[in-house]
Amino acid sequence: MKNILDEIIIKRKEAVTQLKQLVPVAAWEMMPAFSKKTKSLKKALQTESNTGIIAEFKRASPSKGIINKLAKVDDVTASYELHGAAAISILTEPEFFKGSNDDLLEVSSALNIPVLRKDFIFDEYQLIESKALGADVILLIAACLTPAQVKNLATFAKQLNLEVILEIHDETELGHICNETELIGVNNRNLKTFTVDINRSLQLGQQIPPGKIKIAESGINKADTINVFKKAGFKGFLMGENFMKEQDPGLAFRNFVNSLHH
Repeated sequence: MKNILDEIIIKRKEAVTQLKQLVPVAAWEMMPAFSKKTKSLKKALQTESNTGIIAEFKRASPSKGIINKLAKVDDVTASYELHGAAAISILTEPEFFKGSNDDLLEVSSALNIPVLRKDFIFDEYQLIESKALGADVILLIAACLTPAQVKNLATFAKQLNLEVILEIHDETELGHICNETELIGVNNRNLKTFTVDINRSLQLGQQIPPGKIKIAESGINKADTINVFKKAGFKGFLMGENFMKEQDPGLAFRNFVNSLHH
């Protein structure tokens, strides 16, 4: 089976190389959002009354193709916030997920909850870009980075006051966890094959060092599943497709939160 992750990384590296030539670091640093105070996802997930849901805006995926091409990013994310999302995740990868930097820029100034930039990050330049676009949190994916790269990028992110979610998928990636990565996401979806198994989070969660904040990612579509994860010590739940596949993602999110409370 072809490795989708490798394909995405090749394309992203080409795009970042081009962007570096067009937009120097100094230009990103002059953008208004670069100097704004960031909001803490860590703090949000530790608030007991919080849903813990990181609600994702995602137009497409490599496994599903177009999920929702009519949804407006500002409407959907405002509805997510209104109905109790702990944070918002914005996919900015353009080719495979049909995301854009404009989506992030548009909502980051309008929302009062933390915004995660979900992309494939491997270069310090992308962290400066993320800050300038208004992100509060960035994602580092263990499957496409070495432990040394994770440590270096997470250290640099902290200098920019960006929080980091380190995403892992199997036992071989536990070694990527370091002092600089306080939020650990366990992806139930294998990024190389895009198959989903929600037991991934439960099995790996037991092996994550104490003191880390655990986030379950992908394949969550029932309130019961969140309760199972909560009992296993998870504080965050990244959900996108479950809402985005509906005609009105904001309404789908509201209904899900209501079922969670009941």
